[in-house]
Amino acid sequence: MEKPTEPASIPGADSDPRRFMARAVAAVAAVVTVGAGLAVRAGADGAFAKYAGSALYTVLVCALVAFCAPRARPLVVAATALAVSWAVEFAQLTGVPAELSAHSAVARLVLGSTFNAPDLFWYAVGAAGGWAVLRAAARARG
Repeated sequence: MEKPTEPASIPGADSDPRRFMARAVAAVAAVVTVGAGLAVRAGADGAFAKYAGSALYTVLVCALVAFCAPRARPLVVAATALAVSWAVEFAQLTGVPAELSAHSAVARLVLGSTFNAPDLFWYAVGAAGGWAVLRAAARARG
């Protein structure tokens, strides 16, 4: 009889080593992306820092989507990340993110505060970069 603590008996447990590895890689990619974003913020300013941050934001969302859905196709992951990034940007037109950002540094980092149309393009650049990396990784796995 199977023990209730065995991974196969836990609903949603991931016993496939390839999915585990995909999640581990996505987690590392998320940490590296946050590090890259912090490095850009610390070492650059102006338009480069702003738009690199926008692209890296979507790369981070790609990594988080890949972590949550390790079997998803690269195009689906990138499209989802782009949709989330655009949704957050368009939400800034409502003023809700600005209000939340005024009270929380985390909200300011995640939601931003002011709509900026060029960010929409740079989110697409980040999604394309995330897609390219995911596609290359999928091909390498065979």
